[in-house]
Amino acid sequence: MAKQDSGSVVEAYSVWDATTRWFHWINVLCVLLLAGIGVVILNAGALGVSSDGKIALKTFHAWTGYVFALNLCWRIVWGFVGSRYARWGAILPVGGGRLRELKLYLRELKSGHAPHYRGHNPLGRLMVGALFLLLSAQMLTGLVLAGTDLYLPPFGHEFAEWATGAGEDHSKLVGLKPGQKELLDPEGYASMREFRAPFIAVHKWSFFILMGLIPIHIAAVVLADIRERSGLISAMFSGAKFFSRKPRD
Repeated sequence: MAKQDSGSVVEAYSVWDATTRWFHWINVLCVLLLAGIGVVILNAGALGVSSDGKIALKTFHAWTGYVFALNLCWRIVWGFVGSRYARWGAILPVGGGRLRELKLYLRELKSGHAPHYRGHNPLGRLMVGALFLLLSAQMLTGLVLAGTDLYLPPFGHEFAEWATGAGEDHSKLVGLKPGQKELLDPEGYASMREFRAPFIAVHKWSFFILMGLIPIHIAAVVLADIRERSGLISAMFSGAKFFSRKPRD
């Protein structure tokens, strides 16, 4: 496919497959929803949210997190078996020569003659790598916290046994509900909460860093789209970018 623009031929290049595009927008919606609920949970006391209300919020947060986790896990798999520009080698800043490529790109960007890329440029790969690292940290720590706070899968049963001191006597788990203290073993519950502490710290700090990187990511995409006129933003809907000269990759 081609079109004329000011005398130059602009070619359409297929880039993002349907799976990648679906992942992106499902992830956007999940992150927005999780972030909104998370902020309310963090400020539950100041907002006057009751204990039952906080448990309801955490439950909704956890179930939204399951959608987020399934979507992210499928994207991780797709990075090994998907199309060329969806694979990890094309989107992460890893592999031989990446540092040299980044230095060259920054030099060309400074000179005003940065090359086009069908996939992510070297700076984009750095951002994507950081975002995937933070998203994975949120997913893994979130699954642990869903078990410690709400006794939800995949680890909730084990945390319930720990908090109640039930061991293999599952009769002690009958009637156990999130926020309920009557069936808990004080020593077991205290040690479980101590185990939980670093996971919640990582979950919070990765959230704060993620919230800082997302606006930078959006601004960089908008600026790149304006500068390159490649349809970078629309490519996440259509799957295609447009270039008047052959992209480097």
